[in-house]
Amino acid sequence: MNFQEILNEQKEFFNSQKTKNVKFRKRALQQLKEAILKNEDLMYEAIYKDFGKSKFDTFTTEISFVLKEIEFYLKNLNSLSSPKKVRTNLANQLGSSKIYSEPLGNTLVIGAWNYPYQLSLSPLIAAVAAGNTCILKPSEVAENSMKAMAKIINENFPREYLFAVEGGVEEITGILELKFDKIFFTGSTKVGKIVYEAAAKNLTPVTLELGGKSPAIVAASANLEVAARRIVWGKFLNAGQTCVAPDYILVDERVKDSLVTSLKKYIQKFSYKADSEQYTQIINEKNFERLIKMIDPENVFYGGNFDARKRFIEPTILQNVTWEDSVMQEEIFGPILPVLTYKNFNEALLQISKHEKPLAAYLFTNNSEEKDLFTSRISFGGGCINDVVMHLSNDHLPFGGVGNSGIGNYHGKFGFDTFSHQKAILERTTWGEPDLKYPPYSQKKLTWIKRVL
Repeated sequence: MNFQEILNEQKEFFNSQKTKNVKFRKRALQQLKEAILKNEDLMYEAIYKDFGKSKFDTFTTEISFVLKEIEFYLKNLNSLSSPKKVRTNLANQLGSSKIYSEPLGNTLVIGAWNYPYQLSLSPLIAAVAAGNTCILKPSEVAENSMKAMAKIINENFPREYLFAVEGGVEEITGILELKFDKIFFTGSTKVGKIVYEAAAKNLTPVTLELGGKSPAIVAASANLEVAARRIVWGKFLNAGQTCVAPDYILVDERVKDSLVTSLKKYIQKFSYKADSEQYTQIINEKNFERLIKMIDPENVFYGGNFDARKRFIEPTILQNVTWEDSVMQEEIFGPILPVLTYKNFNEALLQISKHEKPLAAYLFTNNSEEKDLFTSRISFGGGCINDVVMHLSNDHLPFGGVGNSGIGNYHGKFGFDTFSHQKAILERTTWGEPDLKYPPYSQKKLTWIKRVL
């Protein structure tokens, strides 16, 4: 497939100015919404083939996110795309100042496999809302989901506007050689560096949504029952294959035993079993084998069982874990939950700060001072106090990483801004201008200029 030819067609289409029309964008978003609803069963079937994900989980964590994002833009696009008037400083009186949001142009979205619909279609929706063309490359790891998205996009939109590419490393390598106006990538830090390097050759702006070891801190003052229930849900959702899942727990040593007992209780209560609607498979054998190696039998408090034929790993709690253990050296991205302890809250924050900045962080406490220290002392993409994961569901909050966990953000208004250029326009009157800035200069003019500026 000639990707340069497709991109050239998209460049020509963008230059026709059609995508800048707000009504055109809203029609496209409505068309995409209708196509998703029409093909909802296809999407359920495809993702089930990829890793056994139930309709309930697929709707709540994938399709509902996508539809909600479309609805947000349908409701708010007129306001988002309108010029924003800002204050004009004294030196530019008499005049007015506005910020215009203009589309960047021809964009590339590279999706991830763990939430294939949400992490591919949500950024595409933001690109469309901002008035861009888009080439979408879903992850080939979730092969059936990739094919479903390609069918939905390519059968409902002309390729000079939106086009979904099927394929793997060869295809994405070829696409990354092209000059886009924006690249949006979701995936691992390792691959993110490759994307960033390729984009740098063309000075293409990039948003990178990566990952990292996201901590869940449980303080002595926390409601342990609530903490355990919410951590278990957030950690073992999608069998732990979630970029913002709690990667490990850091708990006050005084309440550690009570917490792990409650964690075990909720794992059993939620009935995470092979082939159940509450649980999914590991995506492939490669990731399955990687995860199995992280389970040290000597540290297993609960779980540890697995079935290679079904790519099933039982929710597993590890205790007596140290920062030096192998399970703490990389993002887990699976149903394994190490539990570490701390004596002093400030020391716990210091330990987190010594490592790469995570995509998310969570704190369970009823202590206001600890809440303040948590939000001010450690750097992370986003997170929750007394919950996990749910900050993603608020489209009024930006979602993105910092440092090693990513660059830039999206969701709602922030997605629109990510795929837009904020263009500054100052309009001046043609009368009433003093001659202070014009030669010849004098000490008197300098005195006045100092007052004005």
